[in-house]
Amino acid sequence: MSSILIKNGAIVNRGRITYGDLLVRNGFIERIGGVIDARADVELDASGKYVLPGIIDDQVHFREPGLCHKADLYTEPRAAVAGGVTSFMEMPNTKPPAVTQALLEEKYAIAARKSLANYSFFMGAANDNLDEVLRTDPQTVCGIKAFMGSSTGNMLVDDPATLEALFSQTPMLIATHCEDEATVRRNEAEYRSRFGEAVPIEKHPDIRSVEACLRSSSMAIELARKHNTRLHILHISTEEETALFRNDIPLEQKRITAEVCVHHLHFDSGRYADLGTQIKCNPAIKAPRHRKALLAALLDNRLDIIATDHAPHIWEEKQHTYFSAPSGLPLVQHSLNLMLEFFHQGQISIERIVEKMCHAPALCFQMDRRGFLEEGFWGDVVVLDLESEWTVSAEGLYYKCGWSPLMDHTFRGRVESAVVSGHLAWHKGQFFEYKKGERLGFARS
Repeated sequence: MSSILIKNGAIVNRGRITYGDLLVRNGFIERIGGVIDARADVELDASGKYVLPGIIDDQVHFREPGLCHKADLYTEPRAAVAGGVTSFMEMPNTKPPAVTQALLEEKYAIAARKSLANYSFFMGAANDNLDEVLRTDPQTVCGIKAFMGSSTGNMLVDDPATLEALFSQTPMLIATHCEDEATVRRNEAEYRSRFGEAVPIEKHPDIRSVEACLRSSSMAIELARKHNTRLHILHISTEEETALFRNDIPLEQKRITAEVCVHHLHFDSGRYADLGTQIKCNPAIKAPRHRKALLAALLDNRLDIIATDHAPHIWEEKQHTYFSAPSGLPLVQHSLNLMLEFFHQGQISIERIVEKMCHAPALCFQMDRRGFLEEGFWGDVVVLDLESEWTVSAEGLYYKCGWSPLMDHTFRGRVESAVVSGHLAWHKGQFFEYKKGERLGFARS
């Protein structure tokens, strides 16, 4: 299947919608726009539908190696593609964590065999592996990940000397999880003294507090400014943090960028009452004011990218009490749908969704010919039916964990087709898996 012709679509790219055809041949977009009179191995009719670049999710946890009872590099990329995510960047806190070049390349080898979506993996920073971090190839690896606040695993980077060295010596993008560990531990001790082990889940945003997030994000930005580091702060969750970021220069000129995740835009603390630990995540989902402020900051370009932080755990694990239930929720199959809810409510345009989920990740990470529908770019294309209504059910979930906090939720809008690096990987509810995704490249010096 070396050529795919998409006919009569509303093509969304660079803030505009145009109407016409799109031809993908041998992995790349060959022609776009107007009527294309050409033969192709596959022809898709996009009449009445929208044609988007494939979504790029810059933060997922697909759990392989070591945690494959939760997820793996076969199941989760399939779920991603079914939701229109054609490329992902995966985090290093697996077992073992990707903190050496050898371990990092082992993950790439697994993905090459198994992943239906295009893939890249972050190199993990630790308190004792700076030499390994500095050996990372900026043209073949998306970035360095530093947990400036513990999350899943044991990859906390909290040594001041290590942080100074990391920020001063690393030439490529550093992505950070920012929660101040001392503040979180102090809050945990306070709530344990009050409730013992039976801390109510509603207290999660008080433990993983606004103060913890703001303190850590501010420190990361201070280090980045001091050393002119290329810093990308993941999953911003508070109104207070949005004031830290600029919107007066183009994304391409920013040295400090930020991401917001779909769950922090969709849920607020009122949902702990019915969803409980299903929506326990780090940083925490917080009060309604934060949800509103995050959307505003996304729309005015203080926040640059929309991602998921897809982090599945099996259902039984999530049923434990507050301190024992792991943090994280599965979202990668439904990220576009969550943003389409804002579209149908008139709060964001389809062009802006494409900007924040496709264009901005490509620009932020300096990806090689991804994120746009343009001739000569990789053929990552999604055909979207904006009006189709459907309800999330167990039968339609492709996550290995088998559950979603969105169960029984009805969405309007559905991915009909997904083309991954020129390969029709998903079409009308069916996967085509004889070709895998490609390793992502980066146009950096």
